[in-house]
Amino acid sequence: MAIQLYNTLTRKKETFVPLEEGKVKMYVCGPTVYNYIHIGNARPAIVYDTVRRYFEYRGYDVKYVSNFTDVDDKLIRAAQSLGEDVPTIADRFINAYFEDVQALGCKKADVHPRVMENMNIIIDFISQLVEKGYAYESEGDVYFRTRSFDEYGKLSHQSIDELRVGARIEPGNKKQDDLDFALWKAAKPGEIYWESPWGPGRPGWHIECSAMAKKYLGDTIDIHAGGQDLTFPHHENEIAQSEALTGKTFANYWMHNGYININNEKMSKSLGNFVLVHDIIKQHNPQVVRFFMLSVHYRNPINYSEELLESSKAAFERLMTSYQNLKHRREASTNLTHDNQEWLDKIVALREQFIEAMDDDFNTALAISVLFDLAKLANYYLLEKNTAVEVIDAFLAEFNELFHVLGLTLKQDEMLDEEIDALIEKRNQARKERNFQLADQIRDTLKEMNIILEDTPQGTRWKRG
Repeated sequence: MAIQLYNTLTRKKETFVPLEEGKVKMYVCGPTVYNYIHIGNARPAIVYDTVRRYFEYRGYDVKYVSNFTDVDDKLIRAAQSLGEDVPTIADRFINAYFEDVQALGCKKADVHPRVMENMNIIIDFISQLVEKGYAYESEGDVYFRTRSFDEYGKLSHQSIDELRVGARIEPGNKKQDDLDFALWKAAKPGEIYWESPWGPGRPGWHIECSAMAKKYLGDTIDIHAGGQDLTFPHHENEIAQSEALTGKTFANYWMHNGYININNEKMSKSLGNFVLVHDIIKQHNPQVVRFFMLSVHYRNPINYSEELLESSKAAFERLMTSYQNLKHRREASTNLTHDNQEWLDKIVALREQFIEAMDDDFNTALAISVLFDLAKLANYYLLEKNTAVEVIDAFLAEFNELFHVLGLTLKQDEMLDEEIDALIEKRNQARKERNFQLADQIRDTLKEMNIILEDTPQGTRWKRG
């Protein structure tokens, strides 16, 4: 079955057909790096990292580009507030971004372009739009003539007059039309700036992605992705300026993930429910956060709460427990050959169900349900009196492979340190000596350290609570 994905441009699921066989050119809008990323920024990072992983799993060579907006109004205000320069602020929060998303299991993009490092190509892009008559200079600013692009509004499926309501209207009367948007902004006193044909200034927000996508991926790309909030005006404006310049389709497929609510309310600073990933992963296993994000289809809204995260933790641990049970049984299994094929066939059937789920617009929620079916099947198999190494290895391999596709890891949070290791050994010795009071005391001590013990026929096992 071919991969089907929902295209915002056509508002329907379509069979993915790459520009070049076996390859995917993918551009994902990255964060504005003026602060730590919030939980809303984490969702596209996780979603499109998973999309990338799945394409790779299906044999595609993916070139994945995700930008950093490292100069804009928010960065300038942050720099002024902290008494630092814009590059310093940007560097700090780019490093913080990598720490946060890598903790969430996201791989680095093939290219993470920054605005400040691509200023020449941005200025050249704008200059060509001016030469073609799609843009004009006004008192040091440069604006795109929105009405000059006949197909404006095709992504958000609204007429140009309807879109005026949602447009970002800036103060002043420099524009020829209220719907025109800034490609270049003249520098205000004290602001960071670059020299240009229109005077000192910096790029508008929309132009950076068009210029950098063109530089690193070409005039036409396979997939452009980001949060639902970027559909208009950001992505709409990208289409207009890119296709006006090249005369070619900018992106064949547009993917947008849904919003995140916090305790059933829209996340916003004004409501005081602005949750930073930097804080969440100090309190919760980042893998559980990723698992939680993938438990809902990417196009649907998702509600974040401590209760739901705890529920995801319990569900994730059920899968981990099944995997650990298999690993422990592996040592006690033999090289039996009878009836193995029936179990191996069942494992393959579940893999096919996983692929079918992911082929259907990257339905991670359904794919995760297949993981639970795999765990259930494994648990049922472990009830067998005699288990075969071949089957146990097949289960373990399938767990590892499918978890990897979703960017999840089956490793424990961290290894036991010497102190905990010694306590477990001491408890085991106490039990052998029938000193159950001491054994119980050690168990309670470990519990206080968030280590939960489980005594099995194969020995004492542990997990973090």
